[in-house]
Amino acid sequence: MSVDGRLEEAVSKAISLGKPRRFKQSIDLVIVLKDVDLRSPEGRIREIVYLPHKPSKEPTICVVAEGDMEVKAKALGVPVINREELQKLRGDRKAAKKLAKKCDWVLVMAPLMGLAGGTLGPALGPRGKAPTPVPPNADIEALVNRFKFAVWVRTKNQPQIMVRVGTEDMKPEEIAENIRAVLSTVEGKLGRQKIAKVYIKKTMGPPVQVQL
Repeated sequence: MSVDGRLEEAVSKAISLGKPRRFKQSIDLVIVLKDVDLRSPEGRIREIVYLPHKPSKEPTICVVAEGDMEVKAKALGVPVINREELQKLRGDRKAAKKLAKKCDWVLVMAPLMGLAGGTLGPALGPRGKAPTPVPPNADIEALVNRFKFAVWVRTKNQPQIMVRVGTEDMKPEEIAENIRAVLSTVEGKLGRQKIAKVYIKKTMGPPVQVQL
């Protein structure tokens, strides 16, 4: 059986295992690494990967902007923070943490990066998030739509990577294609020999190992 076939089979099994829940469960990919020095730049991974298939459970994308970009972002119905609102958040750690918890991605108009980094950075950092700068003349609608497909692929303090690659209501072949996109990124950065084990699981389900 091909790798793609084994991935689809493992995804189907992971979806079928575990008790039904009252919420839509995510499908997570867990990559266990070996012989990787997380203290070295070569051993650390911090990449944005755009999945081929958007999870039906969309991430919340927040925009920090002013002027024309602020108007266009508000028309999209996403949370928008302008310069004045950002300045009011300075020193209000509780409000900054609330915003950081709400936003999966924070797209920041480049001239506001300094203010956004100082205000939101301390709240976003511990959650593994970071403000993402965008040019003032960028097409914010296209960027928001693109980041609906985006996931962070990164190592933290353990030699493993865990990333959401879909939801249980998606087709197994779509989730398998998303997994391949993540695996390709990791293999490109570290080499396939550094991947020890790969598991797929639902939020509340048991892990299913993939034989690569």
